[in-house]
Amino acid sequence: RGGPLLAPGMQPSGPAAAELDASLEQYLRVRIFKIIVIGDSNVGKTCLTFRFCGGEKTVEIEGEKIKVQVWDTAGQERFRKSMVEHYYRNVHAVIFVYDVTKMASFTNLKMWIEECNGHAVPPFVPKVLVGNKCDLREQIQVPSSVALKFADAHNMLLFETSAKDPKESQNVESIFMCLACRLKAQKSLLYRDMERQQGKVQKLEFTQDANKNSCPC
Repeated sequence: RGGPLLAPGMQPSGPAAAELDASLEQYLRVRIFKIIVIGDSNVGKTCLTFRFCGGEKTVEIEGEKIKVQVWDTAGQERFRKSMVEHYYRNVHAVIFVYDVTKMASFTNLKMWIEECNGHAVPPFVPKVLVGNKCDLREQIQVPSSVALKFADAHNMLLFETSAKDPKESQNVESIFMCLACRLKAQKSLLYRDMERQQGKVQKLEFTQDANKNSCPC
């Protein structure tokens, strides 16, 4: 089952082979996608995450089970510098969030995009823009037309929602389901993950070969 991912002449055997085979089977049966949520403090990133899944959720799309892991700083932006590399590592999709009632949070999106690009997130990784707190209609500072123009310029889909308003729960669901559908169809992401998995397999095999060569018998 894991044959295509193994380098020629590097077939594992014994318990290691069984464990590797089982892990590859699980990987191919349920694809796991990491989505990170980025934006200023207090724009509603954590509320958005918990409204959808509380951090992790398995959904089924066209008969395939997909596990979505949503990463959020949970209001700890002051600690971002110490964990930023880990945060961006192996990301599959990015959600940029701003507060429609705070123009500064929208203006700062350029900074967040630059940080994202600075950590080598590939251009083909899907990205969406979310304007949160749209239920506060009397306080809106960022017009939808302005946000849409920004989203188009950066090749993103735009969603406007309210993470705290129960009436908007379906809209929040749509954001993540839309990403899940795009991720399922994104062949380049699957190939990237398979190559990474192949690297793990090769590393295991080289370790096994080294142990055989050093064996005194």
